[in-house]
Amino acid sequence: MSGRLPDMEAAPGLRPPAGIEVPHPRPFALRLRAGSDETSRTVAHVSNVEYVRWLDRAAELHADCAGFTRASMAAAGHMWFVARHEVDYESEAFPGDELVAFTWVRSMGRTTSWRDTVVARPDGRIVCSAATRWALVDLSTRRPMRIPEAMAAALEPLERSGCTSPS
Repeated sequence: MSGRLPDMEAAPGLRPPAGIEVPHPRPFALRLRAGSDETSRTVAHVSNVEYVRWLDRAAELHADCAGFTRASMAAAGHMWFVARHEVDYESEAFPGDELVAFTWVRSMGRTTSWRDTVVARPDGRIVCSAATRWALVDLSTRRPMRIPEAMAAALEPLERSGCTSPS
């Protein structure tokens, strides 16, 4: 994957299109545009690798808005690492497509979190849905660390358990 960031921006107030079930009362909403350099080398549609890049960027922008940028987390000596991606590719996306994405934290445990994301067309047709397990890692030891209470609260998970450390 290249170092280029997807063309995504937060879209406060954007609600999921009809037919898209989002259980979180305040999902983080984004608008995105599929770029022409995101296509597969063999089929003229957006590469599945790009879909994963969208998931990562959506999580990053959500954390940024909650006050936990990657720069601030790195300075504090910790970072979210992906432990698992589960992606359901439900329809193709093509260069120039205008899409919407909604992401939220489903659950927050002591050291890990599950985040759900849906990427769809504005008419409600789902492009992909995903669940990602993130682990908060201490950068000096490269081991999972307890998620600070302030971070857990700011990310507003639907479910919380075992997250009790002070910020």
